[in-house]
Amino acid sequence: MDIDFIIESILFAAGRPVKIKTLSDVLNISAKDVIESFNRLKTDYERKNRGVKVSMINDSIVMSSNEVYADYIKKALGLDIKQGLSQAALEVLSIIAYNQPITRIDIEKIRGVKCEKAINTLLEFNLIKEDGRINAPGRAILYSTTDDFLKYFNLPSLKDLPPLDDIT
Repeated sequence: MDIDFIIESILFAAGRPVKIKTLSDVLNISAKDVIESFNRLKTDYERKNRGVKVSMINDSIVMSSNEVYADYIKKALGLDIKQGLSQAALEVLSIIAYNQPITRIDIEKIRGVKCEKAINTLLEFNLIKEDGRINAPGRAILYSTTDDFLKYFNLPSLKDLPPLDDIT
């Protein structure tokens, strides 16, 4: 059997990122072989401008729709995450992305206004997650971004966020 097709079918069925180690273990091949297969699939999808693509996020591989066709997908499925994200939510998301893990109080200190509603919206869209609690009185919740955040913004890892100097 062709390893590329097996990996492709696993990624399709999973509908979420699958760890390279998991693929390596299941197929009894090296992580290097999994990455080579990923590269072949990625090249093939890009060359043919297919409706799906594969991406590497942290130490996982995920299959998703090609953003070239996003407008059609949004119309067909009634999706538009940006409509659901207010300016405040986008600001809070960027603060979390660059300062994670971070508490709500620290986010509010940076923004100067309350942000509970924005945090709830970001949690609802699974762009952020609760990432433990601070070891201090009150045990405030720490927030960080999710793999869905990386996927949505087409970032392989947090290291690929643009430097703050480029933004300000």
